[in-house]
Amino acid sequence: MKKLLQLSICLATSFALAQSRELPIDTVITSQHNATINGTTFSYTAQTGTQPVWDENAKPIASLHYTYYTRNNIKDRAARPLLISFNGGPGSGSVWMHLAYTGPRILKIDDEGYPVQPYGVSENPHSVLDIADIVYVNPVNTGYSRTIPASGKDVDRDKFFGINADIKYLAEWLNTFVTRNNRWRSPKYIIGESYGGTRVMGLSLALQNQQWMYLNGVIMVSPADYKVIRNSGPVAEAINLPYFTAAAWHHKALPPALQSKDLLEILPESEAYTIDKLIPALAKGGFLSAAEKDAVADKMAYYSGLNKKDILDQNLVVPTSFYWKNLLKDKSGHTVGRLDSRYLGIDKQIAGMRPDYNSEITSWLHSFTPAINYYLQEELNFKTDVKYNMFGPVHPWNNDDDNTREDLRQAMAQNPYLNVMVQSGYYDGATTYFNAKYTMWQVDPSGRMKDRFSFKGYRSGHMMYLRREDLKTANDDIRDFIKRTIATGKSAKY
Repeated sequence: MKKLLQLSICLATSFALAQSRELPIDTVITSQHNATINGTTFSYTAQTGTQPVWDENAKPIASLHYTYYTRNNIKDRAARPLLISFNGGPGSGSVWMHLAYTGPRILKIDDEGYPVQPYGVSENPHSVLDIADIVYVNPVNTGYSRTIPASGKDVDRDKFFGINADIKYLAEWLNTFVTRNNRWRSPKYIIGESYGGTRVMGLSLALQNQQWMYLNGVIMVSPADYKVIRNSGPVAEAINLPYFTAAAWHHKALPPALQSKDLLEILPESEAYTIDKLIPALAKGGFLSAAEKDAVADKMAYYSGLNKKDILDQNLVVPTSFYWKNLLKDKSGHTVGRLDSRYLGIDKQIAGMRPDYNSEITSWLHSFTPAINYYLQEELNFKTDVKYNMFGPVHPWNNDDDNTREDLRQAMAQNPYLNVMVQSGYYDGATTYFNAKYTMWQVDPSGRMKDRFSFKGYRSGHMMYLRREDLKTANDDIRDFIKRTIATGKSAKY
């Protein structure tokens, strides 16, 4: 097997891969580049390639595609942080944060994140590559990553496509990557967006307890916590109201008393009403008195921009899909985006319970798909006929036994170095900012580790970094988080 792997590596040159519908399971292409970040110009190395996933018998059962950036001329590589980046889905390639957030190159979009033709990439002056090396990992069937064989009955899907399977094989893969690249001594951080938030919560403990790899930080970007999202009940049903307030404020759909104030002035008010009044009211269900129900509907209309009658018709439980469809029904007739409610859509009919399509994701795919295909093939010289899966075939996905929130708590309790930062956009209607706050609050019921949590909010959506102003701010927040938590010379003890 070792000779076969050496042969596959030799097949790759520093220029390009032979174009084929199959990739070598173990290969790398290396290229040199320059960047100017935070006013400083430096050179860096980009390595993009594939690395196997091994089974318990040391047999390759999948090959993961990754891109690894290292700043050149670093005297002490061991002291330099390593940032390990995942997107979500599950089933999404690690393209979004790679080409629009933390990486050295970003796609060409306007200042608010809308696609601009001709498509392409440009320098990212705000990347965190100045202070950390970064690896972007594509889980199985996303990007260029594939099972071995790529399809068929011989593929054991139970090894890859579920919350716990995903965490287990990725932790093992990262052990190999860190060993190969001699990064065991480096401070390590994992960042995950959307479902990636669930993934990195679980990885924090799996890396620690299964691979003996201890982290300094976990960063959750617009995290999806299925302990809330996939459940019904008063908390899950009420917790969207502050997001409704934010989206309505953006579209100038709130009553004048709220609309005249700044967003950050009104959100605490909406949050307090949600926690103190709405959740207890919904807990009463059908036993809420008629007067109480009417008063709650009044307040919900006040904070959401929706029609009071619509809220009463929904028995005070307003699905987010109904909100996206109906917020602007009587104003412009547009729908608003799911992942970023600043985006507008046009449906066949104005009336209805949900939009015909997600206006924001169709907008993003305009620019991300051509950009990542161009960038990997033309700038990083990774030539292949294999399709880059923006979203790959990973379903059905096993969501059973989701203990990732508790995994993060255990990892933090066992590791005094471990800190957590949550980043969310106020206009994200899929994994709302208040849901993210709630997750953060619930990780450690004792409250004894709350000083190691931080929350950052932005005036944009799920991928808040698409808005140019937030691209800088959010990267600066990561940069500050890493600098604050490296803990050089500090003993790991309570």
